Amino acid sequence: MVKTAKIPDSKKRVIDDFVKLAKDYPIIGAVNMENLPTKQLQNMRAQLRGKVVLKMSKRRLMKLALEKAVKDKPGIDQLIPHLKGMPAILFTKDNPFSLFKTLNKNKSTAPIKAGQIAPNDIIVPAGPTGFAPGPIIGQLGQAGIAAGIDKGKVIIKKDSIAAKEGDEISSELAGILTRLGIEPMEIGLDLIATYEDGNIFTKDVLSIDEQEYIDNITNGHRWAFNLAMEAGVFTKETTSTLITKAFNDAKALAVAENIYADVVMPTIIAKAHNEMMSVKSLVSGA
Repeated sequence: MVKTAKIPDSKKRVIDDFVKLAKDYPIIGAVNMENLPTKQLQNMRAQLRGKVVLKMSKRRLMKLALEKAVKDKPGIDQLIPHLKGMPAILFTKDNPFSLFKTLNKNKSTAPIKAGQIAPNDIIVPAGPTGFAPGPIIGQLGQAGIAAGIDKGKVIIKKDSIAAKEGDEISSELAGILTRLGIEPMEIGLDLIATYEDGNIFTKDVLSIDEQEYIDNITNGHRWAFNLAMEAGVFTKETTSTLITKAFNDAKALAVAENIYADVVMPTIIAKAHNEMMSVKSLVSGA
């Protein structure tokens, strides 16, 4: 049980607000709003109005609220480790996978600033630049970026990792990346994890490649159909095709073995006629 005896009434009300929202909504998500400009946050709120309730407070109060909400939502306290950066909690009735897709669709890229942490490996691709030869070549070299000169312009000789995920970006590297037009930061509501029916779905689970998912289902259906056809398994999907195949196989066998049946008689007669003409041709030639 959460102890709130020493918490001021104003903060208790904040906790209770979170608990009530957690009780009212089936989907609860931990969101990181670090580096999110106020203007973009306002735009996101406007787009999600009516679908999502987004609420911020001090991390400690949100932690206490989630611990208290366990009574109605068992396992919701597992969201606590996902309150990262500048955390907020969202409440919705939307499918968490659809919500993740919506939030990602509304993200935009931005230059990285000095002191920020690389969200992933920052790769400078090989190719030409607009820089004239000069001190920039040395600056690129110091940043671990292989550079040279071609046709009077500075070029990046090969794909180079300027920073590893988790590295703090120096002011020098931030300046170079900006000049190169590389924007490794994503600005938007970063949905870290969601809670639903006692389960926690992290962003790596929520980030589904829809086309790959559809392709896997399509391939699975095709492989199952082919297996059923080869094994002669009758299902709603294979019965018609299996009957057609059996009919054609029986017809081919009847023709090959000269088995007289109404369906194959025209073919057998035509076959006999062709054989007769072939014999006649050989005799005439002799």
